[in-house]
Amino acid sequence: MNLSTTLSSLLPLALTVFHSPPANAGVRQITFAQKNHDLDNNQNYSRDGKWLVYDTRNPGIGEGRTIEKVNVETGDVIELYRPEPYVPGQGPGVGAASFSPLDDRIVFIHGPWASTGLPYDFTCRRGGLIRGADGQGFAFADARDITPPFTPGALRGGTHRHEWDGSGVWLGYTYNDEPMRQNGTDLRTIGVTRIGTPVAVADKDELKFEGDGEGFSVLVVHVVSNPKPGSDEVKKAAGDSWVGLNGYLKPDGSRQRARAFIGSTISAEGKAVDEVFIVDIPEDITVPGQLGRLEGTETTFPAPPEGASQRRLTSTAEWPHPGAGGTCWSSPEGDWITFLAKNARRKPQIFAIRPTGGDPVQVTELEDGVACSPRWSPNGKYLVAVSESGQLFAVPSPAAPEPARPGEVVWLTEPTGGASPQKPLWSTTGETIAFNRPVGEYTEIFVVDVPPELH
Repeated sequence: MNLSTTLSSLLPLALTVFHSPPANAGVRQITFAQKNHDLDNNQNYSRDGKWLVYDTRNPGIGEGRTIEKVNVETGDVIELYRPEPYVPGQGPGVGAASFSPLDDRIVFIHGPWASTGLPYDFTCRRGGLIRGADGQGFAFADARDITPPFTPGALRGGTHRHEWDGSGVWLGYTYNDEPMRQNGTDLRTIGVTRIGTPVAVADKDELKFEGDGEGFSVLVVHVVSNPKPGSDEVKKAAGDSWVGLNGYLKPDGSRQRARAFIGSTISAEGKAVDEVFIVDIPEDITVPGQLGRLEGTETTFPAPPEGASQRRLTSTAEWPHPGAGGTCWSSPEGDWITFLAKNARRKPQIFAIRPTGGDPVQVTELEDGVACSPRWSPNGKYLVAVSESGQLFAVPSPAAPEPARPGEVVWLTEPTGGASPQKPLWSTTGETIAFNRPVGEYTEIFVVDVPPELH
């Protein structure tokens, strides 16, 4: 990115034309039970767009009792998974579920079994797998081994918000390491698991929640406790997502698997600034890289594999209000990555940048700002998000063809005057958009029909 590019120079790229708000046309509530139905901003739609998977956390995932799915058309609910036994205040908590794009498998966060006596914790959770048809076939995606000598391909902490890539073979997630936290260093970073390459943990201690996994797991982002001012070193990596369903297109015409993320840096002036980064991920993640062992040591983090290469995409320190945020969701083709940043009036807006770099493009200029990270339509032409005033809206993406007008907002709901839509996501068929909204003391799921001109 050109450091001389300022926020003010980006504003003319976003022409905002507001369509009149509809009378909540096509909005309907589809869950009603007296419990929470949390989408958690994941891949909640099934491949055919007929089902939404969710958890029933109360209030957090550590108190999540079940993984369920609801039929978008009929409202029929099926309980898929309930870990037993359950100990109040301990768990195991389950939540943050996502459907695979390959088949009906569902991945979700799974806390430690009650028999371990361990509480749900950032460094003590794994990715559970079940079949989305009947909830059977339980297995763990990532192996866990926190007892030296550690196992290559197994992790030593907790995985969180698991996301499938377009092939349904790879999972990406954020991660916190248990041995390093015991040494006084608790840094969040990013890992991936390749399903289909099972990892067995020898001499596993089930009371430590150790066990085998269905895939080979590694960390792909290098984090440090004290980034050098003005460098590309990061202290924290989060807000991550796969770039494209099948990676992004490199200048040589090949496709590169990658994850985009928000990395916490230190500016040359010594200030903390969050920026957009990308990390290329090699096809073979079993080969150790130059930074050390894949499994780490008792005093070092697990190191990225050979070929994992991270680089910064934004440099916002010179903007009037520095910093990037949100989740770095990517277009299906992988040609754009979205993030949130503040405009001159301190209002969060949607921005987008190419995975190969360059200047970012401002997508929105809403008067009251944008309240959440946008999600892409399956055709890549539109983004859906929520305004700070509590309205669900769609806007043409940077990838939209002519005659789409950049910044042209289509309102999908009216202001509620109360609880706002949360965690919106576009269906796999493009026909509906689902979101959460509090109703009384519970979180419920709503869907809105997408206007024909948007799909």
